[in-house]
Amino acid sequence: MDNKRQTLNELETKASLASTKNALIGIDGFIDKIVHPVDQRNGPGKDYTPITLIEAFGARISSAAGKSANIELAPVVDKLGGNGPIMANAQLAQGLKVRYIGALGKNSVHPLFQDFAQATAAVSIADPGVTHAVEFTDGKIMFGSSTSLEQIDYAQIVDAVGLDTLKALFTESDCIGMVNWTMIPYLSDVFKDFLDQLLPQIPLNPERIFFFDLADPEKRSGEDLRELLGILQRFEHFGKVILGLNYREAQQIATLLDLPHTGKSAESLKALATEIREQLKLDTIAIHPTDCAACATDQGAFYVDGPYSKSPKITTGAGDHFNSGFVTARLIGLSPICALTLATATSGYYVRTARSPSLPQLIQFIQTW
Repeated sequence: MDNKRQTLNELETKASLASTKNALIGIDGFIDKIVHPVDQRNGPGKDYTPITLIEAFGARISSAAGKSANIELAPVVDKLGGNGPIMANAQLAQGLKVRYIGALGKNSVHPLFQDFAQATAAVSIADPGVTHAVEFTDGKIMFGSSTSLEQIDYAQIVDAVGLDTLKALFTESDCIGMVNWTMIPYLSDVFKDFLDQLLPQIPLNPERIFFFDLADPEKRSGEDLRELLGILQRFEHFGKVILGLNYREAQQIATLLDLPHTGKSAESLKALATEIREQLKLDTIAIHPTDCAACATDQGAFYVDGPYSKSPKITTGAGDHFNSGFVTARLIGLSPICALTLATATSGYYVRTARSPSLPQLIQFIQTW
């Protein structure tokens, strides 16, 4: 039986469980300004030819060395952004009960987050950052400003949420997802405070999932990243840790751990996920390049090809939708290979439509994949 048919069979009996699961997601928030770099301007508005490849964009920038250049960034849309809000929105669409803590506005919630904040009974702890997401057909480059996120620490969270409420949220959550470590300077300290001060005070739930996403840690030092990986290991005492990595992040961690990484073939990705899992002693490692995905769990290593789109409508948030699909799948009891299939389908649906899919929509998408 192929992975798509197996996924449809498992969803037939388990999709309804999504509405019984509680997720607590945080902790960032960004205003995403999606833009296209202009190659040739032919007229006003949308009458332009975009630069479609990152290499061509890089060449345009390099050609300005010693001179100067004016590169137009044509606006496409301003939207709710940040790894946390996008993942939480996707899990809402999949039927989970989702609560959110994050940077949605310091004194009042930013208008772009109003509906999201209402749907997740969100608690805002800081102003959102701003990202200019320059999109290409072969990837994206994110130019971010995140000074406001420097305010986020454990005391700020407790002050905004209330300690008793925070304990209750952690207690009732089947999944706790804390993402965008790279952009939040004190998030490692927040994690240590969760481990030392909060989690020991709530009932132990060995089945609770802790999900983490690093968000391109290249700008953080190897020492910072190594410390974080040690912190993530400690969460295994309180549940099951899933670490989600795009291919670039997986390469960075492999280099840090002196592990070989030989490419994106099925066997190479499965081996890399397995080696990272064994080194870090975490429950699950999921690696998702743009056109496939692999994971390693205590049941073994698994790989699927994804529904790659050569002409995506949007790419910003694709990884967050993968994460949502994978975590939701594991929460409702899907097997690892079916979790990968649902995750790649979630991302594939999103990049084609710019909308977060429901489980019925994903079932239809997988049927016609």
